[in-house]
Amino acid sequence: MAVADGDADVRPRRTRMEIFAFLFLTAILMPGLAVATVGSYGLAVWIYQMVAGPPGPPPPH
Repeated sequence: MAVADGDADVRPRRTRMEIFAFLFLTAILMPGLAVATVGSYGLAVWIYQMVAGPPGPPPPH
């Protein structure tokens, strides 16, 4: 199988784009999603505790 002339020019660009996509996903998107997830959970717990009260032992009778 011979490599077509146009295909030889596309491979380095495709490899570069795959590396860029990998670095974008691992260095920017995933850490951002992790921070957003933990922050959203913390905000939800904080709002819940403002409504329901802080955790602790039940009040005495």
